Amino acid sequence: MPKLKTRKSASKRFRKTGSGKFLRRQTHRAHLLEHKGASRRRRLAGTVVVDDRDAENVRLMMPYA
Repeated sequence: MPKLKTRKSASKRFRKTGSGKFLRRQTHRAHLLEHKGASRRRRLAGTVVVDDRDAENVRLMMPYA
């Protein structure tokens, strides 16, 4: 059986927690930040858990994570 390849784009965007869930960055933080409030920018700076409906796809993209 050949080795499975990791999708490198996924490995740069997601990381696995100790409990097996995946974390991702928040969206809307790349540009056009001037009109967004400071509290909104702080909230968007953190990471969040990938939704359960998407977690299976992320797991398939990263077989050894």
